[in-house]
Amino acid sequence: MRKRSTPRLLAILTAAILGLGSAVTCAATAQAAPRLPTNPIGTPTYTVNVNKPGGPSGYIFYTTGWAAAVPLPVVPRGLGNTDQSAVIVDKTGRVVWRYTVAQGGSISNFRTQTYQGRKVLTWWEGSGQGGHGAGVDVIADTRGHIIKKITPAGLGSDVHEFRLTPDGRALITSYHQVSADLTSVGGPKHGTLLDCVASIVDVASGRTLTEWSALQHIPLTASAARYTGLGGAATFDPFHMNSIVLDPAGNLLISFRNLNAAYNIDARTGQILWSVGGKHSSLRMGPGTDFFGQHDVEYADPHTIRLFDNNINVATQLGDSSIKWIRLDPTRRTATLVRRQAHPAGLATAATGNAQALADGYTFGSWGTAPHISEFSPSGEMTYDATLPVGTYRAYLDTWP
Repeated sequence: MRKRSTPRLLAILTAAILGLGSAVTCAATAQAAPRLPTNPIGTPTYTVNVNKPGGPSGYIFYTTGWAAAVPLPVVPRGLGNTDQSAVIVDKTGRVVWRYTVAQGGSISNFRTQTYQGRKVLTWWEGSGQGGHGAGVDVIADTRGHIIKKITPAGLGSDVHEFRLTPDGRALITSYHQVSADLTSVGGPKHGTLLDCVASIVDVASGRTLTEWSALQHIPLTASAARYTGLGGAATFDPFHMNSIVLDPAGNLLISFRNLNAAYNIDARTGQILWSVGGKHSSLRMGPGTDFFGQHDVEYADPHTIRLFDNNINVATQLGDSSIKWIRLDPTRRTATLVRRQAHPAGLATAATGNAQALADGYTFGSWGTAPHISEFSPSGEMTYDATLPVGTYRAYLDTWP
């Protein structure tokens, strides 16, 4: 049998990861010349490329195998590591702890957090649904013994976010298929789509305290996605919620990949206070502040957000991906670029990725489907880089146990 060429293989994998042929399309923008994302197949094993002395010490927390958050319906046999495990490695790549899910299951978003004053391991476990997931969020002690499993009432826990707050609550994403009028985006009047729900759950009791529906508050026309009818109406995903954090006032900051925007939500009333990015940003976007297909929008300080800018507008990779720090002034309605950190290899990440703040101004994280985990100094020097067999949704550096 003739071997398939590498460019041809990359094109096939790219089409699968981006969901080309599904129910979303988007033309290229004039901001940059489109390019193929970085090859999603890396090295046969965890391979350390850079490990400079002087950087923060600790262990790396990540998951192996194709992430459930990646819309890849079929994993090509023999390509990359399809093992689904939560793994802790030291900076040399030596495995010190591993938890593998049952065959057919998926695991993602593995990290340390704090619950009831002590460090715990948390992750999502379930089944991938072509770009999102249905399952449970897990809290375990530092040896992996499960303490709690959590889902919002009446909803499954989605793969994208499970974030514990200092006061014992959990911020959780859920995807919910509903009937909707899709005529505003070129679809049928009686169609179906994926609503995204942000839930706040009391961890101790399991009681859902708050539910916020994107469909009830954001018009479909704000989406960068466009209904085509390909792949079935139920696959239409106008919002694609992928991170939730609390702002300094206790409100919600929610990232929506398919809106190319983040929204600040009053946690008590559900009112949208402001948005940054996308078609209808309520903040004026300064030079370099635009972002596309972003992940992991968090606060770097009370006035600055940090995000992983995939730089992909639904299905069009606009150029290299980067980590961005953007200063927000909701009173003056401005957004200003503070800093941009790209990978020296010019990685372009089609999906997933994160950026973690470390001590002394260092930054750590995953490049998502571009299968790298990296660390940067405050000056932007790469102090650590490793290549994986396939990408990982998020990666973290922390102490353990």
